[in-house]
Amino acid sequence: MTDVIYNAAEQCFEALVTVHDIDGSCKYACSINAPITTSFADAASGLRKQAERRHATRSGMFSELQFQSTPPRGGRQRFDPKTWLAHIASLSGLRAA
Repeated sequence: MTDVIYNAAEQCFEALVTVHDIDGSCKYACSINAPITTSFADAASGLRKQAERRHATRSGMFSELQFQSTPPRGGRQRFDPKTWLAHIASLSGLRAA
């Protein structure tokens, strides 16, 4: 949860809440109607519950970031400069003067 603010014009607490799961993470813009005298813990709990409820139903607008694995490099081996230099040094007849 980032930047929990109180919007006095709307009389609500607002925050951008990130929900993480095994597929990635989703961000939800949440707001709860509450007086300014509401404790931060109660406001944060309400915002978290709203985000979890929206995440379970995938309702409303949200931003999603999916985890992806790095694809293989087409079967090529990684370049190892030490191995390459050892191979060059072992070649016969190709030494510099």
